[in-house]
Amino acid sequence: MDDDRTTIDELLEQARTQIRRLTPHEAAAAQAAGAVIIDTRDSADRVAEGIIPGSVLVTRNTLEWRADPSSESPDQRLSGFEADLIVVCNDGYSSSLAANSLRQLGHAGVGDIVGGYRAWKAAKLPTDSPSQA
Repeated sequence: MDDDRTTIDELLEQARTQIRRLTPHEAAAAQAAGAVIIDTRDSADRVAEGIIPGSVLVTRNTLEWRADPSSESPDQRLSGFEADLIVVCNDGYSSSLAANSLRQLGHAGVGDIVGGYRAWKAAKLPTDSPSQA
């Protein structure tokens, strides 16, 4: 095994030192104050489990393009570097990596939700079905 190799656990730990990690209740308060929650879960998970009302649905594989104002297809809700962005995935793992990627693009106010969507739902915070969004 190569000693210079970084494990996924190390990569995740490094990412989490660079971003804000919010509890579901902190994320809900931040959203109420104007933060944008970005749901990167795939459509099957959103259909099966629901969504956070008001969240922006952006697949993980297009996130950086939507959040970079210099890309060919930015999403204006995400591409302002001053925006407060909170990424959510199922359980709070890939969202940490995604939030750090946004930080590397130049977004200063990025974070993720500890425990992801499932923690949000377990905290009994509002959810909708995707058809209600």
